[in-house]
Amino acid sequence: MTTVRTRKKLIEVSIPLDAINRATEDEKTVRHGHPSSLHLWWARRPLSAARAVIFSQMVDDPSACPDEFPTKESQDEERQRLFRLLEQLVPWENSTDEGLLRLARAEIMRSWRRACADNADKPELGELFEAERLPAFHDPFAGGGAIPLEAQRLGLESHASDLNPVAALIEKAMIEVPAKYSGVAPVNPQSREGSASTSARWRGASGLADDVRYYGEWIRDEAERRVGKLYPTVEITPEMARSRPDLGKYVGQHLRVMAWLWARTVKSPSPAHSNVAVPLVTNFMISVKRGKEAYVLPVVERDGYRFEVRAGVPPDITAARRGTKLTRGANFECVMSGTPLSPQHIKSESMAGRMGTRLMAVVAEGQRERVYLSPDATQESAAANAHPEWAPELAISGSTHYLGVKPYGMDRFDEIFTPRQLVTLATIADLIPEARNLAQQHAQTAGLGDIDGSAAISNSQGYADAVALLLSFALNKQADLSNSLCGWEPIAQCPRHLFGRQAIPMVWDFAEGNPLSTSSGSWSVCVDGIVKAFAKAFGSSLSSIPGHASQADAATQSISRNKVVSTDPPYYDNVPYADLSDFFYIWMRRSLRTVFPEVFETVAAPKAEELVAFAYRHEDKAHADAFFVDGMTNAMQRIADEAHPAFPVTVYYAFKQSEMDAGEGAASTGWETFLSALLRAGFSVTGTWPMRTENASRLRGQLSNALASSIVIVCRKRAENAPTATRTEFLERLAEVMREALPKMVAGQVAPVDLAQASIGPGMAVYSGFAEVLRQDGQRVTVREALRDINNAISAYRSERTSSFDPQTRFAIDFYEQFGFAAAPYDNATLLARAQGVGVDTLQDEMLLAAERGQALLVPPASYPAGIAGLERRFAGSAWEACMRLATTLKDEGESATAALVRELGEGASARARELAVWLYTLAEAKQRTQDAILFNALDASWPEIQRLVSSMDRGQQASF
Repeated sequence: MTTVRTRKKLIEVSIPLDAINRATEDEKTVRHGHPSSLHLWWARRPLSAARAVIFSQMVDDPSACPDEFPTKESQDEERQRLFRLLEQLVPWENSTDEGLLRLARAEIMRSWRRACADNADKPELGELFEAERLPAFHDPFAGGGAIPLEAQRLGLESHASDLNPVAALIEKAMIEVPAKYSGVAPVNPQSREGSASTSARWRGASGLADDVRYYGEWIRDEAERRVGKLYPTVEITPEMARSRPDLGKYVGQHLRVMAWLWARTVKSPSPAHSNVAVPLVTNFMISVKRGKEAYVLPVVERDGYRFEVRAGVPPDITAARRGTKLTRGANFECVMSGTPLSPQHIKSESMAGRMGTRLMAVVAEGQRERVYLSPDATQESAAANAHPEWAPELAISGSTHYLGVKPYGMDRFDEIFTPRQLVTLATIADLIPEARNLAQQHAQTAGLGDIDGSAAISNSQGYADAVALLLSFALNKQADLSNSLCGWEPIAQCPRHLFGRQAIPMVWDFAEGNPLSTSSGSWSVCVDGIVKAFAKAFGSSLSSIPGHASQADAATQSISRNKVVSTDPPYYDNVPYADLSDFFYIWMRRSLRTVFPEVFETVAAPKAEELVAFAYRHEDKAHADAFFVDGMTNAMQRIADEAHPAFPVTVYYAFKQSEMDAGEGAASTGWETFLSALLRAGFSVTGTWPMRTENASRLRGQLSNALASSIVIVCRKRAENAPTATRTEFLERLAEVMREALPKMVAGQVAPVDLAQASIGPGMAVYSGFAEVLRQDGQRVTVREALRDINNAISAYRSERTSSFDPQTRFAIDFYEQFGFAAAPYDNATLLARAQGVGVDTLQDEMLLAAERGQALLVPPASYPAGIAGLERRFAGSAWEACMRLATTLKDEGESATAALVRELGEGASARARELAVWLYTLAEAKQRTQDAILFNALDASWPEIQRLVSSMDRGQQASF
C-alpha cells in the first residue's frame, strides 16, 4: 500500500478560538436571511464554526512547511497572518464577502498544491492529487446542511447525505438547488415581462426565489376559493359596540379574523357540575401591550359558563395571568366550583377521548391594530363545519420525554391538528403539485429561461421540482404555526409556533391562526419568509459551485471516497430526530410524493437505522448502547477508510453535561460511547477544540450548567504500526501532555464550564495514538478507564497549580471546598490554617476570614470593596483577595471598572486571580453552588474584553505624554 505524504494542518496545531467563538455566539442572534430560516432542523452547527473548521483542516500549519518558514519566528508570523484571515472570514456579516472568500480559497489551493507536489513521485496516487482541482467534500450526517454549505462557500464541490428524508431535502435546497439555478431569470409571466422591460439581471438564486413568491401567491388565491368559507369574517354590530365602546369605529364593518383562541376542556370532577366541560387555561390575558390590554373573563352561570372578552386591565391581573392553572404540570381548578383538577383526572378524561375544546376569543385585523372579540355562534359553527377528507393518521413514535402529548390521548399526528387545520393544510399540500405543473409549463413557454444574459434552464422539470420543494418548506412552516399546540403570545399578539424546543409538548390553551389572512401565522407570511431567506442567503454569485444532496445511511454509504470529511453525527440519545421529523414528513410526503417518489417510499421517516441510543427502540438500554456503538463504528470506519488521506477528519461532539455520571469523573455515557466507536473505527485523535455553539447570554446558559460548546475532534487514521503501551507508559506520557495542554487551554479562553470536557481531548490524543494500552494483567485499558485516568491527570494538574498559590489563598481554597461561604466550626478553620502554615489571626487581619462565637466563615465576595476606590483599604496581596475584589467589581460596576482595577493590581496579581477564578468555578460547579459558579465563570468569560480595555487605557496614557 502506497503511503501518502501529509502535512500537519492548522487545526492540528492552533486556531484563533476566541474569534471563532465570538462569531458563533453572534451568529446565534441572526434570524432574518440566515439559511437556517428556510426550514427548521434541530441542533444545527453555526455556519461560522463550520467555515472555520473546514478552512483550518485544509490549510497547512506553517510548522509543516520548513522550506518556506524555516524559523519559529517566521512560522509564528505566518500563523498570525492566517489567523487574521480567519478572524475576518468567520463573522456572519462577512459570509458573502466575495473578496474574503477568494483569499480563503487561494490559501486552501496553496496548501493543496503543496500536497500534490509532495506526492508527485507516486503516479499510482494520480487520481488523488490533481493540482488544479481541489478534492470534493462530504458530510455523511449533514442534517440541516450547515457544514456542506460552508464547504461549498470555500470552493469545494460539496456532497451532503443523511438517512432522514426531511434532512436530505433541506440539504438539496441548501447546496444543490441554488447552484443548479444560479443566475436563472424567473419563469412566471408576471416577472418575465418586467425583466424584459427593465433588462434586469437575476443574480444567484434570486430568480428562483421570485418564482416561489409568484406560485405561492397562486396557491393562496386557489386555497381561498376552495376553503375560504371555513374562515368567515366577523361583523361588528351596534350591539357589540354598546358594551365595548372601543369597537365603535368598526360598526358595520366585516373584519378578517387572524386567529381564534381555544381552551381544552374536560368534564368537571365536581359532582354538582359533572356534566360541564370546564376549561384548562394557563393565561386569560390576550394582550399586555400598554394601552391595548385585553383579557378573557369566564362568566359562571347556573348551568355552565361563557367567555367574554373585555378591553383594559383586569381587576385582578395576577388571577388573569394564572388562568385556571394551579401549579406546574396538569394541575388546574374547576371554573365552576374551584375543585382541583388533578393530572390523573385530566389524563383519564383525555385518554378516554373526552377532552374537548371551546372557543375563548376571536382576534381580528383592525386598522393597524388587533381587535379582540368574544366568541360567537358563527365563528364556532365555521370551525365545526370542517370535515377533512384526508388526515395524516401516522402514529407518533418515541418517548413521552420528547413527545409530551402522548399521555393525553394524542397518539397520531392528525390528532394534534383541528379539523379546519387539516382541511386547509391538505388543500395547500394538494395545490403544490398543481403549482409545480404550472411552473413547468411556464418554463417551457418561456424558452427555458434565457433572458437578458441570464442563464438558461436546461431542465424545466427539474426547475419546477425545485419550486415545489421550496413551496413544501412554506407548507411545513404553515404546519408548525397551524396546529393545536401553538400557544398565543400576549406580548407580540400572535400565535407561537410549535417547535420552540426539540420536543412536541402539551399545550392547554392554543391559538388557531388564519392561514388565509395576511397576519402572523398566514400562508402569505410563510411564503414570504422562504422567499426572503432564499434570496438573501443565495442571491449572489457565491451559489455557483456545484452541490449534491442524497438520502443515504452513513454506515453503508460510499460517497466519502477520496473526499474531505467534516461531520456532526447524532449525539447518543439527545435528540430523537426521526420521531420529531415525522411532523414535517407527513406534509412533505403529501405534497411531494409524485415529485420525489424515491424519497417518500415509506409512510414515515426511517427509525430503525437511525444512529441514536434510545431504549424504546430496542429491548433495553444495553441493546440500545450496543446498537449505537456498532453503527457509529461502522459509519466512522467507512470515513476512516475512504476519506481523502491528505486531510484530517473533523467530527463535532456536543457534550451534554447532564450526562455526567456521578463518581466517574469526567466520563459520561454518551461521550464514552462515542469515543469508543471512533477509536474502534481505527481513528486516532490529533486535536480537539471547544467551539461555543450556544449564545452565552441566554437565560439557561447563565443560570445553569448548560452545554456551552461543541468539541470538534480532529482525527486521522491510526498508523498501522502504532505501538502498544503499558498503562504506566500511558500515564507518564499523559502527565507530560496535560502539563503542556491545560495552560494553553486556559490562556486560550476555554470557559471553565467547558474546561473539564475540552481537557479530555489532549488525553485522548495520547490514548488513541497507541494501538492499545494494557494493564499489568494484560487486559486492555478501556475508554472508560482512560477517561478516569485523564480526569485524574486534570485534577493532579489543578492541585499542582493550587500549591503555587500563597498560603492564605491555599487556606481559602481548602475552606471553600469544604464549606463554601457558609459558617463552620472555628476549630476546623484553625486546623486548615495550621496545615498551610498561616495563623487564623492573620487571616482575620487580612479580612479573608470572619470569626464569632465559635464559628468561622470566609468573607463573601460581596463584602469586598469594588473598584479602585476599594484599594484605599490596605490590600494584603493574596490571590484570593484579588480574585474576590475583581469578581465583585465586575458584578457591581462592569468591565471598565474591572479593567481599571486590573491595571492597578498589576499583571501578575491579576493573572493569578483569574487563574484562581477558573479553579473556584470548578469547585463551585462540583458542589452545585450555582451562584458562585456564575460569579467566577463571569470573571473568566469577560477576561478578553477586560484585557482589551486595559490595553486601551495603557495606549491612552502613552498618548497623553
